[in-house]
Amino acid sequence: MEELTWMAWIPECECNSCYVGSDCSQISSDCVADVDSGDPLFLEPFWMKNAASSAMLVAGWHRMSYVFKNKSIISQLLENQIRKLHTAVGNAVTQGRFIVFGAGSIQLLNAAVHALSQENSSVQAKVVASVPFYQLYQLQTDLFRSVDFEFQGDTSLWKNSSDSSLNFIEIVTAPNNPDGQMNKAVLQGPYVKAIHDHAYYWPHFTAIAAPADEDVMLFSLSKLTGHAGTRFGWAVIRDEAVYERMSTYVKLNTLGISRDAQLRAFKLVKVIMERDGRDIFEYGHATMKSRWEKLSSLFSISKRFSLQDIEPQYCTFFQSLRAASPAYAWLKCEQDEDKECYSVLKKAGIIGRDGTLFRVEGSYVRLSLIKTQDDFDMLLHKTKKLVAQEDDWQTRSTM
Repeated sequence: MEELTWMAWIPECECNSCYVGSDCSQISSDCVADVDSGDPLFLEPFWMKNAASSAMLVAGWHRMSYVFKNKSIISQLLENQIRKLHTAVGNAVTQGRFIVFGAGSIQLLNAAVHALSQENSSVQAKVVASVPFYQLYQLQTDLFRSVDFEFQGDTSLWKNSSDSSLNFIEIVTAPNNPDGQMNKAVLQGPYVKAIHDHAYYWPHFTAIAAPADEDVMLFSLSKLTGHAGTRFGWAVIRDEAVYERMSTYVKLNTLGISRDAQLRAFKLVKVIMERDGRDIFEYGHATMKSRWEKLSSLFSISKRFSLQDIEPQYCTFFQSLRAASPAYAWLKCEQDEDKECYSVLKKAGIIGRDGTLFRVEGSYVRLSLIKTQDDFDMLLHKTKKLVAQEDDWQTRSTM
């Protein structure tokens, strides 16, 4: 009976935002520009163009075991490809380092917090990050809070502490989510450790100035290839003891990472490496640069709203001066009467992510630029209308 039901099932079109109907040809009349999430669908056209070379067919009997033939839960072929990728891009040092796989970089974040908190376990580690920071840093650390570590907010609150015995784990995001800035570690001391989240340190989103060379570095397939749903990430680690503790965490937490996810990651990275990453990074950078320039141009004439400033930088990968192409626009409502900026934009049909979720005041909102082209086009449409109404708004505000 189940087989007959399955055979009779006809798949429906999966419509992009704002499109409805059996063939997704109708535009919804009440559509909003939903640019809240960081779903990296801007790379979808690239993979459609490379559909054949990136496709997989896995037989039902294949890869059924927990482990590979060498008894490892990590694919050595995939690890080798990742090392080659970093060398080609020039964004991280991997020689003489250890690599751990995780279910996205988020699982590895807490694995790193756990591993680093053990180095001075007599004192509870204070986990901190510089505002504005990605909300999940706090949410996940609070969820797994233990006697070994606890989230303690903004790094700047502890910068001038005179107590050198305090145990800190600083999360450093470069480029930063949400504002695209290349953050650096702030705290120093004998009991200060750092986790560097480099999920966005790819030529799509920023100039590659030099290979990252920190003790613990996190990367994600999501922001490299756009395959967020595969849930695959990796950590590059200098110290063997930290590597062992992180590996143990992943083994006990999930018994390793899906072999199917590793197979898909290997296939995707192999396609990328056919021209040392030039195809995907040229496409990704061109797309993000164009989106940033179009949105910046609209807001440049506004006195009510502003975007973050990102200067062009020399990129060693492209070997040229590289214009800004951030993953997110970090928008600020400049006027006192617009303190709840999220509500101001929502009223205009733009759904962003409230700045308060990044531990800053409500005058900021993050706008995602990495969703589909339809999503971005709708954002431009709503933004044009919002900025065009600014003269009317100024008249009302002075009455």
